[in-house]
Amino acid sequence: MAFAALALALGAAACGSDDDEGGGSGESSGGDSGGSASATLIEKDPANAGKSLTVGSKNFDEQYILGEIYAQALTAAGFKVDKKLNLGSEQIAYKALKSGQIDAYPEYTGTSLTSFFDVKTDDVPKDPDEAYELAKTEYAKEGITALPRTSFENTFRIATTKEKQKDLLKGATTLSEVAELPNASELSIAGFPECRQRTDCMLGLRDIYKWEPKFVADEGKYEPIDADRSDLGFVFSTDGELTTGQYAIVEDDKSLFPPYNISFGVRDEALKTLGPKGQEVIAAVQEPLTEAAMQELNSRVSIDKQEPQDVAKQYLQEEGFIK
Repeated sequence: MAFAALALALGAAACGSDDDEGGGSGESSGGDSGGSASATLIEKDPANAGKSLTVGSKNFDEQYILGEIYAQALTAAGFKVDKKLNLGSEQIAYKALKSGQIDAYPEYTGTSLTSFFDVKTDDVPKDPDEAYELAKTEYAKEGITALPRTSFENTFRIATTKEKQKDLLKGATTLSEVAELPNASELSIAGFPECRQRTDCMLGLRDIYKWEPKFVADEGKYEPIDADRSDLGFVFSTDGELTTGQYAIVEDDKSLFPPYNISFGVRDEALKTLGPKGQEVIAAVQEPLTEAAMQELNSRVSIDKQEPQDVAKQYLQEEGFIK
């Protein structure tokens, strides 16, 4: 699928793992990719010869893909790139960045604010640009430059099957509409156990939407819905399963979920190595990454079982960044 055809994003970004947890059956919307070839080919710059950068990532599918995209793009630009793409949690990745074990890695704005800079979830700005600017300011105090954010974000979403949306939700498409249904209190929703006590999860549904569905503690995302253990479930907005066509998103029309856009954080010392042209490469390869495009890339790994490095290469080729 050419990514030009994926230009319409659904909207929003997340802190959790995008590993396939057994949900979404059926085939991905991926397959042979003609590619838009609309981008400028990344040229190998002789000035980058001998310049080394270490790119890291956390340990789930979307992070592996993003880490590979950045690493392969910088390699194409002539940098010598080492990869450490299985660092673990955000705390481990951030520690590796601050200590110089890595020079850069992609992190979600909402995650950085709440996990590194002690911003309460409820205090994270709802506007993506404001959240990014706050994260950028806080990173700067630590000697880290947060490069401009992606347009896509990977945040919480609430999903159900299209059949259940039609029958149980009476066609409701927003959380406000669901909260007003006569059977609203009888509906069940699955989420990870901690969701019960989080303000950006069950507590937020109660306080912001005045809706208290029955909570089903479940580590799965789509399996509880598919197996009728729950009517709805907390998922992530860039899940590959959302490309299958069998699920419907119930929109968060009152901004319960904070922004989670990606920013490529670079140590200030490494930023000198990256230089202005290197930063342009990062900005360029991020531009086509809409939410729908990220869903497609994730589906190739989580559903089609392709390797992240191959999926990243496909993306760069399809978009015309590399041959």
